[in-house]
Amino acid sequence: MLLLCLDSSSAASVALVATADETRWRTSADDPLDAAARGRVLAGWSTEDTRTHAEVLAPSVRQVLAEAGAGPEDLAAILVGTGPGPFTGLRAGLVTARVLGFAWSLPVRGMTSLAAVAHDVAALPQEHRPSSFLVATDARRREVYWAAYRLSPGQPPTLTDGPHVGPAQDLPELPVYGRGAGLYAEQLPLAVTEPVPGGTTEPPSEWQPTAQSLGMAAVDLLAAGGSLSEDLSPLYLRESDAKVPGPRKKAGA
Repeated sequence: MLLLCLDSSSAASVALVATADETRWRTSADDPLDAAARGRVLAGWSTEDTRTHAEVLAPSVRQVLAEAGAGPEDLAAILVGTGPGPFTGLRAGLVTARVLGFAWSLPVRGMTSLAAVAHDVAALPQEHRPSSFLVATDARRREVYWAAYRLSPGQPPTLTDGPHVGPAQDLPELPVYGRGAGLYAEQLPLAVTEPVPGGTTEPPSEWQPTAQSLGMAAVDLLAAGGSLSEDLSPLYLRESDAKVPGPRKKAGA
C-alpha cells in the first residue's frame, strides 16, 4: 500500500512510501524492493525553513505525488508526525493531514515524530546498533524533546520512556541520537556526534524527524504485525506562550 507521510515537528517534510507488497511501484524487474527494508520511499521533499510550514506543505504534497506518478486514488492512508514539537509548526502538519484526509476520504494515522529518528538508529549496521538509546531533538529554551527506546532482534524500536521535554543534563545515561545530541554534547557524555561507519554521512547529532523516516518506521511497524495509531493528538508537552487576555480593567471614577 502507499502511505502519504507528513512531518512538521522540526523542519517540514513530505514523503510517499510504499510497503514491500506494493510491487506495482517497482521500476523494473532488476530493481526489486529491499526485503530487509520492507518498503521503499518513492519520493520525498523537505526544507530547513521552520517558518513557512503552513505555506509549503500542501504544494509539496502535490509535488511529491507528481514525482511518483501517483494520485490521491492510489493512497491507502495519510500518516502524520504528532510531535513533540512547537505549537505553530506541529499544528500546520496535523491540520494539513486532516484536511487532505477529509478531502480525499482517506484515513489519517499518527505516529510520534521521534520514532522517525529511532527508525534511523535501528537502520544502522548491526554492530553499531545500541540495545537501548535516547532520541533528543531541539525544544529550544535550552531544553530537548526526548524519548527512550529499546531494540530487539527483528522488531521495530520499542518506546520505553517518554516523550518528555526538559534540560539535557537530566537525561538518562544512554547513547543519544538526534539534533539535541549535537546541541548539548557537553552535557551528554554518551551523545553520538560522529558519523557511524556504514551509516549515513550525516552525523547522528544532526538527525531530526523526517517524513521519509517516519514512513519507513510505519512500514516496519506494520511488517511486525503492529497497527498505526488513530490518535492525532499533538504532543506539545508545554503550555502555550499565548494567553487569553483577562477582562479589561474598569476606568477609575
